[in-house]
Amino acid sequence: MTSSPITALTVTPGRVGSPPPPVTDGEHGGLLDALAKVPDPRDPRGIRYPLSALLMVAVCAVLAGASSFAAISDWLRDLDGHARERLGFDRIPSATTMWRLLTRLDVDLLATVLAGWLTTRIRRSSPVRSGRYRHVIAVDGKTLRGARLDDGRLVHLLSALDTDTDIVLAQVTVDVQSNEIPAFTPLLDAVHTVVGTLTGVVFVADALHTQAGHARQVAARGAHLIAAVKGNQPTLSAQLKSLPWPEIPVGNRTRDRGHGRRETRTVKAVTPHTPGGIAFPHAEQAVRITRSRTTHAKTTRETAYFTVSLPAGDALPAELQDWIRREWLIENQVHHVRDVTFREDSHQARTGTGPAVIATLRNTAIGWHRTNGDTNIARALRRANRRSHDLITAVTSSYPTTQ
Repeated sequence: MTSSPITALTVTPGRVGSPPPPVTDGEHGGLLDALAKVPDPRDPRGIRYPLSALLMVAVCAVLAGASSFAAISDWLRDLDGHARERLGFDRIPSATTMWRLLTRLDVDLLATVLAGWLTTRIRRSSPVRSGRYRHVIAVDGKTLRGARLDDGRLVHLLSALDTDTDIVLAQVTVDVQSNEIPAFTPLLDAVHTVVGTLTGVVFVADALHTQAGHARQVAARGAHLIAAVKGNQPTLSAQLKSLPWPEIPVGNRTRDRGHGRRETRTVKAVTPHTPGGIAFPHAEQAVRITRSRTTHAKTTRETAYFTVSLPAGDALPAELQDWIRREWLIENQVHHVRDVTFREDSHQARTGTGPAVIATLRNTAIGWHRTNGDTNIARALRRANRRSHDLITAVTSSYPTTQ
């Protein structure tokens, strides 16, 4: 190999991953205890139904497939008397009562409370991981196409997914007059609240979040960022493309076959030792991934570039390949399910915090069923609807229970 200012990635032993934090005494409650943390937006005069009971119904109904505010009320109405009594209702609140409450909630706090409840269940049931394990969180945004505001603009949400458990750890509403970039810091704060510490966590996001400020915010919390590099960072993009990639050996190659196509993904990673290094805060490695896809005798090829804030010894090419691919999980495992199974884009909720609240409840339903081992969410929703007593028992239990 010719001389070069670039040193190829060297395999070195990794550090032992940190175990999940212990469960505290305050976490040993069921869903009702968790929902008690949500403030009641109603006027205390004339309250007929406890807030926690109404929220419990909303969560259970969406776990059973309810896809709108009206469907939540219908689910409660269709329960037998004993099931309603278990939820704390001797009479049925009107659909308007449910709608008025859910459209006025503090949705960011609700998302944090529900994510914390799901995460607590996982902590009790999951073994302690060791070795080179990394906690990887994927960040992505989604527009609610049916939730059009009075001025015609659409509601947009930014979410963070635990790629190991498929739990949406946090979701924040993007200001309609802005974009996802200012929402990134509140999202980090919400994730920190749920998981307790971000030390050692790896965040993966699309090129929109390849921002110097984001990299500094992540590093300040002891976490790491894998940043996709595209045209929105022209100087950084030009630097990465100019590296002597033909001289750098392949670090990892995978081949997949399925659905009538063949795909090869090749990873090369290097650590620049030139003055100034990579022109991006805290970046340690430059990564190039080449994807070749053959479908019906037609082959396409695309190249993507990334920066990584982990040094070579802590992020091997095979691990980088895995972590980068996880960025798609939030689209495939959550957003796609919300669109297809819950028909989210057809739901025209637009009042107050209603669009974000119903999206949060859908996230909770998907996370609940996936942590119970279900891969077909539509089937899991139908089963939960048929077995309402089992569902109520499961969500009110202090310990993980499947229906």
